[in-house]
Amino acid sequence: MLKTLLDRIQRLFLLGRGQPLALFILGTLLLVNVLSEVDWAPRSQPGALQQASAVLGSPFRVGRQALFDGYQQLHPRQSQSAPVTIVAIDETSLTQLGQWPWPRNRTGALINAIAAHQPAAIGLDIYMPEADQTSPARVADNLPPGHTELATALRGLPSHETQLAAALRAAPTVLGAAGFDFQTLSSSAGLRTQPLTVGAGADPLAHVRNYPWVLASLPELQAAASGQALLSVDMTGGVVRRMPLVMAVNGQLVPGLALEMLRVATGSSAIEVAMDARGIKSVSVADLKVPTQPSGEIWLHFAKASAGAARYVSAAAVLAGQVDPELLAGKLVLIGLTGQGLSDQRVTALGEMVPGIDIQAQSIESVFDGRVLLRPWWMKWLETLLIGGIGGLLVWRMSRAHAPQQDAALQTLPLRALWLMLSLTLVLLAAGDAAFVWGAQLVDAASAVIILLVLLASLVLSAMIAVSRRNALLAQEQQRLREEAAVAAGERSAAWRIQLGSLPKAEHLLAREKRLDLATLLEPAKDVGGDLYDFFMIDAQRLGFVIGDVSGKGLPASLFMAVTQTLTRSIAKHAHAGPAAVADLANSELASSNPEALFVTMLIGVLDLESGLLTLVNAGHDSPWLIHPDGSMAHLDSPPDAGGPPICMVDDFPYQAQQAQLAPGDALVMYTDGITEAMNAGNEIYGGERLEKALQQAGTLSAQALIERVRVDVGRHVGTSEASDDMTLLVLRWTPKAQS
Repeated sequence: MLKTLLDRIQRLFLLGRGQPLALFILGTLLLVNVLSEVDWAPRSQPGALQQASAVLGSPFRVGRQALFDGYQQLHPRQSQSAPVTIVAIDETSLTQLGQWPWPRNRTGALINAIAAHQPAAIGLDIYMPEADQTSPARVADNLPPGHTELATALRGLPSHETQLAAALRAAPTVLGAAGFDFQTLSSSAGLRTQPLTVGAGADPLAHVRNYPWVLASLPELQAAASGQALLSVDMTGGVVRRMPLVMAVNGQLVPGLALEMLRVATGSSAIEVAMDARGIKSVSVADLKVPTQPSGEIWLHFAKASAGAARYVSAAAVLAGQVDPELLAGKLVLIGLTGQGLSDQRVTALGEMVPGIDIQAQSIESVFDGRVLLRPWWMKWLETLLIGGIGGLLVWRMSRAHAPQQDAALQTLPLRALWLMLSLTLVLLAAGDAAFVWGAQLVDAASAVIILLVLLASLVLSAMIAVSRRNALLAQEQQRLREEAAVAAGERSAAWRIQLGSLPKAEHLLAREKRLDLATLLEPAKDVGGDLYDFFMIDAQRLGFVIGDVSGKGLPASLFMAVTQTLTRSIAKHAHAGPAAVADLANSELASSNPEALFVTMLIGVLDLESGLLTLVNAGHDSPWLIHPDGSMAHLDSPPDAGGPPICMVDDFPYQAQQAQLAPGDALVMYTDGITEAMNAGNEIYGGERLEKALQQAGTLSAQALIERVRVDVGRHVGTSEASDDMTLLVLRWTPKAQS
């Protein structure tokens, strides 16, 4: 079953056959991208689809937000007018007038001082849900006994709320409130606001942000003000990017500060909300119409904080009469906290940290100047069609390169794919930038780049698998032809040279490698044999190695050895697979075409030359010896849950790897049974005990000297007897300290 599954996966990735797989990947990515931008109803509890969208769509959302922020950082908003002035309760005001909160009568005096300059409207980013404890009556209640006359006099004075309410009533004022998702001691379930006029279409409550609770000012202050507005802003990743113009409190539509300030300034009776089937289409105040997202939000186009510094004036200067009247006359004036420790600092899409009141000022300016950013509902579908078209064209074009005559083109495919990806990225980013600058439209080029990059990667992988498969098949065919020619011509010695020539040589492959001392020995019992070894650098840090013994002798075993060597090297190097995966795939591939029913015992390992970590799979092979520099040695036996039978012995066997940590100077001695089963004239085998004795006290020998010691000792035992089996040794010693 496992063999069938692996075979199907390989077939799926082959070009031509891989076309349906690539189209499936493209379709899945497009679907996840669309779901990642669905404007989920903010009132409902997250469902399974919403949760899946949040997880799978995270890369798309992060890329999209980063791109949109990048547009703003390249092209910050340039103010066309200066309709807003911020009266800041700043450090100077706190130093001169006392700590916050101020008595309400002082706040009323500030409103009166501003109103004297006839502003268009005054908005307060201040919440006053509880009574002022410094009001005269409150002070009278706290006097000690014996001050009856003073207490009576104080109770005869108007409360600070009364004085503030009078100031609010005498000026065009808007009180701010904050929406809460939970109840607090000072929160309430409703807000006194001017009703919004809703046109025909969908129910806006199904689309806007709905808060069940609100932190608002006292009812008498709400009644005195000309309007109420919510100041709440939802952030994504700690950054303010969108501003709601319409929200709801406990099912009651409430305007944002920008709209309510404009309504009060123009003397309009109501804010009009235009609807369509997808949600809120636009909001209007007097003759100003602002298009919105279906949720009633706009994407803010931020100006740099330095550009808005001129809009700030200190509250202390206003109360002292030291302010330029032009900064207040006819302006939309905001009162907010900016003093140290008081202001609500927010991060904008420009990466700047500004007071929360500045965010409100920028939203009013954007609406006033008609420069709001939009991402129309159809934009995502247009992007999806465009990406799907480009992706489908790529799949179709690259699937035509699967014919054998296209192999040369496939070899250069990664480089061509890289240039194609760079070109597409530049085109998409340029198109998105142009749409931002000239149309105030947000085009999501980031998702397109992500999708096309993944698609190209899958197509390139498909192409490389196809090339690797063809090369492996070609190598097998060439080896078979060479072996047949040698047998037919009686040139068995040539076949022997071919076999040895196919094996790597340490002096060539590892000539510059100082972290490893490696030596090998292979002596076939006949002209050609079935033993094999191989080693290769997987990357700059990891060495892969193999030693094996094919069942049988002669040419059949030699051919099976060549196929096994080619296959294991191809899997380990090109797929970067671990030893267990190499064993699994080799077992699957060799078993699928094995008419002689041969099998091969193998050790497949990877040594990290930096850390000394050894990962090893023992497929029915003799356990190697691990020799330490002090001469001590031990068999590196596989634990019960690792290793497995010889390759091609059991179909679909799940091989497991073992790991061992080498110390500097440790040597690993691997051998085939041609060593331990070598017999002398008396049919006495060499055996494991003799091998162990030959390896004793070899802790400091070089790999080549160690092999020579074993070879001489086996030769002394065998004498003049003919070798009955191939003899192979692979010795490697880890020498990290030798690296300069």
